[in-house]
Amino acid sequence: MKRMLGRAVGLGLVAVMCVACSAGGDGDDNPPAKVYKYYVYVANYAISGGVSAFTINASTGALTAIQGAPAGNRSNSVAIDPTGKFAYVTNENSADVSVFSIYASTGDLIPINGSPFATGYFPYSVAIDPAGKFAYVGIGGSSSVSAFTINAATGALTAVAGSPFAAGYLPWSVAVDPTGKFAYVANAGVGTVSAFTINAATGALTTVAGSPFAAGANPYSVAIDPTGKFAYVANGSNPGAVSAFAISAATGALTTVAGSPFAAGADPYSVAIDPTGKFAYVANAGSDSISAFVVNATTGALTAVAGSPFAAGDWPNSVAVDPTGKFAYVANYSSNSVSAYAINATTGALTAVAGSPFAAGAYPRCIAIVRIEQ
Repeated sequence: MKRMLGRAVGLGLVAVMCVACSAGGDGDDNPPAKVYKYYVYVANYAISGGVSAFTINASTGALTAIQGAPAGNRSNSVAIDPTGKFAYVTNENSADVSVFSIYASTGDLIPINGSPFATGYFPYSVAIDPAGKFAYVGIGGSSSVSAFTINAATGALTAVAGSPFAAGYLPWSVAVDPTGKFAYVANAGVGTVSAFTINAATGALTTVAGSPFAAGANPYSVAIDPTGKFAYVANGSNPGAVSAFAISAATGALTTVAGSPFAAGADPYSVAIDPTGKFAYVANAGSDSISAFVVNATTGALTAVAGSPFAAGDWPNSVAVDPTGKFAYVANYSSNSVSAYAINATTGALTAVAGSPFAAGAYPRCIAIVRIEQ
């Protein structure tokens, strides 16, 4: 890596997760304006695909490629810790997680000491809790979730006692709710969602009563809205749909939202909720499009945005919304690119950013976005 200097410390914001820090300055009445940089990281599923990296133009949403990083064999998923200090990449065929320190001023990825860390066979998705204390990885080879504690100083992973924890067949996607109390796993092979409570001290998982909960066919992705009230699952079938659930704040149990499932395109592989909780976006791999929905803040029900679905690249596998809620980005698996869109703040409609799509690595499978204060 070209930079091995000390990392500039800053505030990181991933999706809707943020960590507070002191603004500093001359006084409370005149704090200096905060300066942020925005980075996009894409896990490429080619045998030696590694991670592609980009900066975001905060005004236009356009991407500029920066130095990426090699990872393991068939990088499948990428997640950023909420401080913006570390990136975690699952490598399916090498059965491990590569961990990188993020250089705040440039976005460069620097492998930490001890990386990669063993996970178990066929790690799919990785998720970090909102406090940045724990990492959870869906393990396809054992139908389970591996849990790790995160060293806050180094980013290193240590297995949680009792890990791995049993999930369903092909645990393709993992998500943690904004409170850090619950974890959810989309089990692609059996059409269910496993729900767990998280031990706040140890990171251990305990199955929620009633879990697993029925979803649609081939659930490939699960996302939680920023209020923690609703869970959304992309069911990868044709025709495809999104299952919506209300989350019990007390127990983490899921209850199907009235009207669910909601129609999407063919083979929906990924679902994301914008940071305001107003809109949901679904990457339809089989129909090369993005379905956009308005989220009912009271019921969780979805209503299609006018003009939806919106054209994407070839076989879009992953969709993410930037922390400001202004832009959406889509990893196009078969066209080796990232599509970028401006989001209409009133309607949720998508408009392609000038210059989109932007070239990525071979077979981009997953996309993550971080904002870091400089």
